[in-house]
Amino acid sequence: MSLLSPPMIYLIAAAVCGLLPARWRAALLLAVPAAGLVSVLSYAPGLHENVSVVGFDLVFVRMDDLARIFAIIFSIAAALAGLYAWHVRDKMQQVATLAYAGAAIGGVLAGDLITLFLWWEGTALASVFLIWARRTPGAMATGMRYLIIQVLSGVLLLAGLLLHFHDTGSIAFEHLGLVSTGTLLIFLAFGIKCAFPLMHNWLQDAYPAATVTGTVVLSAFTTKMAVYALARGYAGTEILIWIGAVMTLFPIFFAEIENDLRRVLAYSLNNQLGFMVVGVGIGTELSLNGTAAHAFCHILYKSLLFMSVGAVLYRTGTSKASELGGLWKSMPITAVCCLIGAASISAFPLFSGFVSKSLILSAASNEGHYLVWFALLIASAGVLSHSGIKIPYFTFFAEDSGKRPAEAPLHMRAAMIITAFLCVFIGVVPASLYSLLPYDVDYAAYTPAHILTQMQLLCFALLAFVFLMRSGLHPPEVRAVNVDADVVYRRWIPALLPALVAGVARIFSSGQSTATGIVARLYSGIERVSSPGAVLARGWSVGSMMFIVIIVMAFVLFANLF
Repeated sequence: MSLLSPPMIYLIAAAVCGLLPARWRAALLLAVPAAGLVSVLSYAPGLHENVSVVGFDLVFVRMDDLARIFAIIFSIAAALAGLYAWHVRDKMQQVATLAYAGAAIGGVLAGDLITLFLWWEGTALASVFLIWARRTPGAMATGMRYLIIQVLSGVLLLAGLLLHFHDTGSIAFEHLGLVSTGTLLIFLAFGIKCAFPLMHNWLQDAYPAATVTGTVVLSAFTTKMAVYALARGYAGTEILIWIGAVMTLFPIFFAEIENDLRRVLAYSLNNQLGFMVVGVGIGTELSLNGTAAHAFCHILYKSLLFMSVGAVLYRTGTSKASELGGLWKSMPITAVCCLIGAASISAFPLFSGFVSKSLILSAASNEGHYLVWFALLIASAGVLSHSGIKIPYFTFFAEDSGKRPAEAPLHMRAAMIITAFLCVFIGVVPASLYSLLPYDVDYAAYTPAHILTQMQLLCFALLAFVFLMRSGLHPPEVRAVNVDADVVYRRWIPALLPALVAGVARIFSSGQSTATGIVARLYSGIERVSSPGAVLARGWSVGSMMFIVIIVMAFVLFANLF
């Protein structure tokens, strides 16, 4: 494989990074994504970097329009994260960031399932160090839980590809569909990394536990690589429509009651992934364009929101809504960037979310999925409430906390301003994004119907938020740990574990006693028949021995005949 292929550029840089002085390492985090983007754009459509290994033809770079748009946005996200983390001198974080971004880009360029598996596990191993880099007991425990879930996804992918190869003789990463046990296991592997319902809590557990800059990096790659994998392998799989619809709805409640703003954004990430999964499930050219466009825009505005909250955490030491408020007075640039991110995720016209989300809504309507379309509208109102309003309001404009931190460092502000500019630019000039999409785009986002529908939705959602705040019905921001599906391993398993251990111990003790008794009785029986004067200790006559030999020979003859 060429050393100038996009993933290899990152991996070589990650290997070299640990040997460089701190200032050079920071510069490398800016230079490498630029070089990687040039490499991505240099490949013509087709299969490249083919390597034959023990009879398998591995394709390390499969370049088409679907892979290209994900590789482009991953490169942009890596560059922005590198600029945001310019102040970081932690070798662990810098090496992990390069390796993680390279593995994610390798995953979307993989042309076969074996190569995909290698990069799939690479993202898991590299990304966990962004959590462990916080170096707290909680982060270490969270990192272990995260790694277990990510490795489980890889194990399912490996088992699935082995079964799929056994059934078909192919390892090509093309459309798979739910047609066999192997493709079902691969589907579940993708679902774990895409944070399907009941498989999602690793996201809310891990992302807020990472470092300030690590969370920004984590938000960009793993889940969107899984969205790409679903779009590549399971486009048009109808169950994804309903899975995605549930994903858009269930985080709304948890995000509303959550006090940690980084966990609010993690729930919001679940919500936005649901839109993409719906687009994959519908499977038309319009919906797949919508999925790719929304993934592109989501990486930008979600990174911007995590950057804004991360800057607040960096300056104040907290991201709890109950401990913040009034920060616009001392952090005005961060506040404006946060508002732009909030407008983008809420799909306000002239912001990026509007021109991507409307593609998926239109696709759902065009294909007659009116119930799903209505669910997506409700989810759009919900995301306005918990991310579009709650994040900026409780951070910068709610009751003054009295904190007057300094504005974010210059490089952080630069990263946020560039990201905010991209969010606005895409919203104003949607053709700049549509030209990158995998299929030809014959779609106008700015029609009177689209604008009127979205503005009505946003206005009513704003009114609902104001009413809930004025009436005191909005959930208060309190210091608490909220659990949903993770109640299984946070409460139920710890509560059941002592009883389970005691039950296993009782069963083991009972089995041990039974086995000991059986052995003792068997020994006694052997002793009785073999002791002096017993049956086996007596002498046997020649006639008796011949009789036994005849019986055995007759048995052998009978067995051979029949």
